[in-house]
Amino acid sequence: MIESGKTYVVMGLLDADSIAFAIGKTLESFGAKVIFTVQSERMKKIFFDRSKSLTEADRSSLDIRFCDVTDDQEVKTLFDGIDGAISGLVHSIAYSNPKTCLGEEFHTDAYDDLMKGFQISAVSLATVTRYAQPKMTEGGSVVTLTFASERAFAFYNWMGVNKAALEAVVRGLARRHGKDNVRVNAVSAGPVFTIAAKHIPGFEELGNTWAKSSPLSWDPKKAQGEVAGAVAFLLGPYSKQITGQTLYVDGGASIIGGELLPHEVN
Repeated sequence: MIESGKTYVVMGLLDADSIAFAIGKTLESFGAKVIFTVQSERMKKIFFDRSKSLTEADRSSLDIRFCDVTDDQEVKTLFDGIDGAISGLVHSIAYSNPKTCLGEEFHTDAYDDLMKGFQISAVSLATVTRYAQPKMTEGGSVVTLTFASERAFAFYNWMGVNKAALEAVVRGLARRHGKDNVRVNAVSAGPVFTIAAKHIPGFEELGNTWAKSSPLSWDPKKAQGEVAGAVAFLLGPYSKQITGQTLYVDGGASIIGGELLPHEVN
């Protein structure tokens, strides 16, 4: 699955319940060295340092660095500061102002917010890949996280647009970096209850109703591990001929028309 002793960078750590944390710990379980990134020291203090499920020893054992993906110099400095080669990069980063870009009304005049969300949620994948690729001296893999961009969900609005753009960036990067032996893919996860998701209006309702169209009974409260496993697969050598793809890890909901009928529910 993951090559022991190799280095992987997991960007977008928020707290111990975040998908990024689950991915990092899964990689470590295979013997990988993991470098986590957080947007800023302030964000780390607000969220990660207050994670009640972690001991001080747990926190101090992690290699955590800071990187704001809207600042090219910070991204460059991050990768320049990594000793040796890296084998993989995880982009678990997204943002959309919930007050102006999400909610009941799709239309908005908050164009600055729209552009900021687009930069962080989609463009930043290209930014981090650009600076990470030279460190992938033996080739490597980049994986990002997306969400059902082929459908329009209530309240999700411009984040859905950003996710569609993100998947287009995946395809563009896959074509560009094939010659570098670097693969670029996305995992489209079902709804996962995290701190970040709580800021999306209607997301809890979406998660609670997902089971109505999920043959495998998707549980948004326990899904981090399933998502992390799929990311590990795409980062590792068993997926070496897969690039530019979106892998759905959503309990099968993406292939169902309508809702499951009573006789189809376990």
